[in-house]
Amino acid sequence: MDIMTELNGIFRQLFEDESLMVTRTTTADDIDDWDSITHMILVTAVEKKFGIKFSLVDLTTLNTVGDMVDLIEKKLSEKR
Repeated sequence: MDIMTELNGIFRQLFEDESLMVTRTTTADDIDDWDSITHMILVTAVEKKFGIKFSLVDLTTLNTVGDMVDLIEKKLSEKR
């Protein structure tokens, strides 16, 4: 499973934009509708897709999509 590909799908669906392409450096400032509410919806969708749970501390470390990829990889490795 390619985490970035999966995240792009989640972002496209959430923001209803099939042309949206996120990269490791993408931040909330780069996407017009990415506010605190859509951030929580995004986090929930990511947790569900990957079968993981983020802690409150985890959420404070998410500044870029790359941070999210790294955290997902970490959580998935902890599940093994």
